[in-house]
Amino acid sequence: MKANPALRFALADLVAAVGGSISGNEKAEISGFAPIERVSPTEAAFVEQPKFLAAAREAKAAVLIVRPRDAAQMEGHQAQALWLHDNPYLAFARASQEIERKRHPRLLQGIHPTAVVSPDAIIHPSANVGAGAVIEGGARIGAGCDIGALSYVGADVTIGDDTQLEARATVHHGCVIGARCILHSGCVIGADGFGLAPDRGAWIKIPQIGRVVMGDDVEIGCNTTIDRGALDDTIIGKGVKLDNLIQIGHNCEIGDHTAVAGCAGIAGSVKIGKHCMIAGAAMIGGHIEICDNVFISGATSVFKSITEPGRYSSTAPLLPHREWEKNTVIQRNLADLRARLRALEKQVGTLADPS
Repeated sequence: MKANPALRFALADLVAAVGGSISGNEKAEISGFAPIERVSPTEAAFVEQPKFLAAAREAKAAVLIVRPRDAAQMEGHQAQALWLHDNPYLAFARASQEIERKRHPRLLQGIHPTAVVSPDAIIHPSANVGAGAVIEGGARIGAGCDIGALSYVGADVTIGDDTQLEARATVHHGCVIGARCILHSGCVIGADGFGLAPDRGAWIKIPQIGRVVMGDDVEIGCNTTIDRGALDDTIIGKGVKLDNLIQIGHNCEIGDHTAVAGCAGIAGSVKIGKHCMIAGAAMIGGHIEICDNVFISGATSVFKSITEPGRYSSTAPLLPHREWEKNTVIQRNLADLRARLRALEKQVGTLADPS
């Protein structure tokens, strides 16, 4: 985050909130965080890997976050203080949250005069509803929620405490959003799933009567879509993190604390386990299951179930175009080459047969 020298945050307060201990000036203050190579005397930086310790010793930072086991290698450092924490990256993340909360305090505005709110909606007095937002009948908005400008909350939607809808987020009728969730601009939760039945060359729409049910502490990126179930619900577990521009098909289940990177596509009725990581542009076919603790590499196509934890990849390596063309020609002729090889093996076997 870019530091603002006018704002200072006490290291002791951050350590009390996040954990760890201080070596050096316990009254040190910081204005924000910066990378090791650009950190200023008012900022903090974290040292995640030992290879950066040498650069950290030379950095003129206010505070450096290092592991306790690395503190001995920081002798001669120029920082005012070391923040000793077993996971410097995690300490940075949580401290950043604390700083952002103080830097951008929540201003109670209530319901904006231009918002359209059904008289049947139940909105906690501490919630905010931004300009031009629409809240339909039967919706329930929890304590401390922020419903951003031009957002849409459909009929009978339930939104848990302290959840934030950024501008133009959409939650369709009947869906359930947990507490402390963040729905970024342009995301659409609970649109109809892609359910169609063929009828003599035409497509007949199947009504999608399920919901999207989302756990606590979920974050949904910009322009990501999660379709409602056809009959049963689409389930997003607690702590799930979805990047921008992701498609989640109807009746999917995504397990707790799974993370999916941008532009991934997940077809309908896929069940993904807990603590999985799905890299960008991965494509997952419908009606399969992926067990817990699976890592799927970027642009990988998955069309059968995965039953063992581990890392899975299916992408072809980058090649110069002319080499790629040659390999493509060979691939197109693999079936013919296989048949010829089998014929040769049969011929050689016959010649070698002593009978």
